[in-house]
Amino acid sequence: MLRVAVIGSGPSGVYTAQSLIEQQAVPDIEVYVLDRLPCPYGLVRYGVAPDHEKIKSLQNNLRAVLEHPRAHFLGNVEVGAPGLGAEELRQIFDAVVFCVGAATDRHLGIPGEDLPGSHPATEFVAWYSAHPDAAALRFTLAARSALVIGVGNVAVDVARMLSRGAAELAATDMPQGPLGALADSRVEDVWMVGRRGPSQAKFTTKELRELGSLPDTDVLVRPEELVRDPAYRDPGELPAVARRNVEVLRGWAERTVTGPESPDEEPASPPVHRRRRIHLRFFLRPVEMLGDATGVRAVRFERTAPDGRGGVSGTGEFEEIEGQLVLRSVGYRGTPQPGLPFDETTGTVPHLAGRVLRDGAPLPGVYVAGWIKRGPTGVIGTNRPCAKETALSLLADAPALTERTTAGDPVEALIRAGQRPVPWPGWLAIEAAEAEWGRGLGRGTVKLPDWTGLLDAARSAGQIS
Repeated sequence: MLRVAVIGSGPSGVYTAQSLIEQQAVPDIEVYVLDRLPCPYGLVRYGVAPDHEKIKSLQNNLRAVLEHPRAHFLGNVEVGAPGLGAEELRQIFDAVVFCVGAATDRHLGIPGEDLPGSHPATEFVAWYSAHPDAAALRFTLAARSALVIGVGNVAVDVARMLSRGAAELAATDMPQGPLGALADSRVEDVWMVGRRGPSQAKFTTKELRELGSLPDTDVLVRPEELVRDPAYRDPGELPAVARRNVEVLRGWAERTVTGPESPDEEPASPPVHRRRRIHLRFFLRPVEMLGDATGVRAVRFERTAPDGRGGVSGTGEFEEIEGQLVLRSVGYRGTPQPGLPFDETTGTVPHLAGRVLRDGAPLPGVYVAGWIKRGPTGVIGTNRPCAKETALSLLADAPALTERTTAGDPVEALIRAGQRPVPWPGWLAIEAAEAEWGRGLGRGTVKLPDWTGLLDAARSAGQIS
């Protein structure tokens, strides 16, 4: 029997487990999917916005894999804790695949970045997604103006959540705390700012268009910033997604200039004054956050211009944008894993087709998949071929891996190492508790927002070791 530990139960980890289970070369394989959290699904549970029900329904596909007879989910297992690094795992399992994602945010590296009121966007996402590590965070949303630095899908999600009314989110699984904060929000202006042009923005067209469908919200785009982008004048050469993005932005820019009524006609009704405004700004690079010990009050930006090589350079022109809340969404970065080599430049583990390399040679029985393997790129589906490549490498190595004898029952070995695993029935007990809590609130399922509630739910059902 080949016993494999997959570290991480997000898409990359579950797709790796699926690739291993469904192959025919090693029919007696057993895959143990370990996660630090007592809940599975990774960023599908804790990163996808609560109003994106279609994407969140991917949990059903991941569930089908984790319910396979030869897959074993074990939550509340902290790999990297004393006595449970890569070397110790290799004493329990024949092979270990790290699918731990990219756990930290990139920094802007500018003065004032750590002022009160300035946060990584992922903290805001974790807060409204009920990640248990974010239970102590509080976003009161008393700011009148909020800045989101970055123009990727996470930035769009954050801007949308800041602009969406609480009533529209009551039917989602958002916990009560964030829902109440959004109901009391004073935010009127949301600024989403990118250092490059619209053709280089990383958001998808579907996410972008959603901003235009928010009730009681205007989306404002400055035509003079769009025309700075050389590709804006001839979008036919752009990739399809960028071309569609430019078309959407062009429509908003024209509406920003002319308004909803023709300037040559009498308005049919008084102008509509919407409650919130989302401002999409381009070619602005943050250089300093302004404020004091009480909090950030504005961000100073330098105007940029295309440098002819796909990047931008500063122009020496500056602009300040007011903001008492700043959310930084400029990318993710992987973190070193205990016992594994790490490339500080790329934030990834060195590998060859998923086999971890130390000093250029494969580290026996140790593999990577997902963002820790390739960096924080791609969408959820990108993890499928990435996972399959790693699984094929592992299966090719299987004859050598099974020559060694593992140490008895893996669950008992993890308990001896100081862990208290929550098995799949424990997760089902958490699901049931969340459904019951939601019913008590007159809502659907509502996520438990802290470690105590999650572990108590598993423990009350006798499902924690």
